[in-house]
Amino acid sequence: KILTDAPKDNNGLGRTFSPTDLVSSSLASCMMTIAGIAAKTNKIKIDSMNAEVEKKMSETYPRMISDIHINLKILGVNEDKSKIILKRAIEKCPVHQSLSSKVSVHLNIDFK
Repeated sequence: KILTDAPKDNNGLGRTFSPTDLVSSSLASCMMTIAGIAAKTNKIKIDSMNAEVEKKMSETYPRMISDIHINLKILGVNEDKSKIILKRAIEKCPVHQSLSSKVSVHLNIDFK
């Protein structure tokens, strides 16, 4: 069961996640899932991974997501070849490929 609510600035109460919050979170989740699959396939060890997501809505009609900023932190990957493999996989995640070209995705991957 998923509960959503419109944000206060769009006739909602803002009590739970908005549908566009879920889209943005789904993008980050997809990127991490694809990174995990690529790591397993290529025998790359990832110690941990997390993401911070920020979404910006358009200021003009129609109301839509205009920008999604994702800061992805991947710990334990040190080899340049492994970083390239993971970065290429992440950039091709299915959710990212499904978004409109009107949505600007700003991805920062921090390998530590």
